Amino acid sequence: MEIKPKNPDSEFVAEVNGVDLTRPLSDDEFATIDASFKRYAVLVFPGQPLTDEQQLAFSKRFGALETAPNYAGKKLRLRNEFTDISNLDHQGRVLDPSDRLTKYNLGNQLWHTDSSFKATRSKCSLLSAREVPPSGGETQYADMRAAYDALPEERKRELDGLVAEHSIATSRKKSGFSEFNENIATQLPPVPQRLVDHYPDSGRSSLYLASHASHIIGWPVEKGRALLEELMEFATQERFVYTHDWAVGDLVVWDNRCTMHRGRPYDLAQRRVLHRTTVSDTETPFDRPTVVRA
Repeated sequence: MEIKPKNPDSEFVAEVNGVDLTRPLSDDEFATIDASFKRYAVLVFPGQPLTDEQQLAFSKRFGALETAPNYAGKKLRLRNEFTDISNLDHQGRVLDPSDRLTKYNLGNQLWHTDSSFKATRSKCSLLSAREVPPSGGETQYADMRAAYDALPEERKRELDGLVAEHSIATSRKKSGFSEFNENIATQLPPVPQRLVDHYPDSGRSSLYLASHASHIIGWPVEKGRALLEELMEFATQERFVYTHDWAVGDLVVWDNRCTMHRGRPYDLAQRRVLHRTTVSDTETPFDRPTVVRA
């Protein structure tokens, strides 16, 4: 197995070759992959033509899988262990740009972290490219550990202990979508998330940001939103960002606890089909404060 950084300046993205994810991995093989995941945060596996069952089997090596609620209230194409990152309806036809599901999916073009709006956050996501358009549709990743490291020490002290409120409704409102399945508000109420966390696996601290973040708890709403916008702009500077240009058979695994990502626009008349599995973060203890300083 060969694992090397995608480019000399990248400290958070590595390409993995010399392994076949279509077959069961030995414990030693997975241990090598897991160690690299903890070091880099984003792993690119080219040339992996996975079936859904093979993707599920590899994903489960990282932990327990999330299931995806039916956010938009439309009939879905995939089973609920997957999130369908595509422009297809449940019969495999290209969606109309005005379709409710298309409008919901536009929120994926905002910088975000998968499942930050859930009480149990996501450890990682695994995205498998099945069909890609001839141009556009890239995915960008931002390194939240490097962004935190680059902050002035005074700013780091200011952020210590701050907690933001996250919800799926916040991000979709920003992209103009409000037609949620009527059960979503009950299933996924807003949750608190620390703005900065430390991760023992890597020994590093990270910003925890997303378009799902609404405001800072305990602060005036506008003041908190201004801080979140400032940090989002800082953390997505070009020096912290990697852009992945998809090829069929690519599998990308990323750590949702210390990265953000966003999809880029493409011609919605062209088929783009990627299947995502998401692993819950059940292994990292998070003692979230209930009282925050003003």
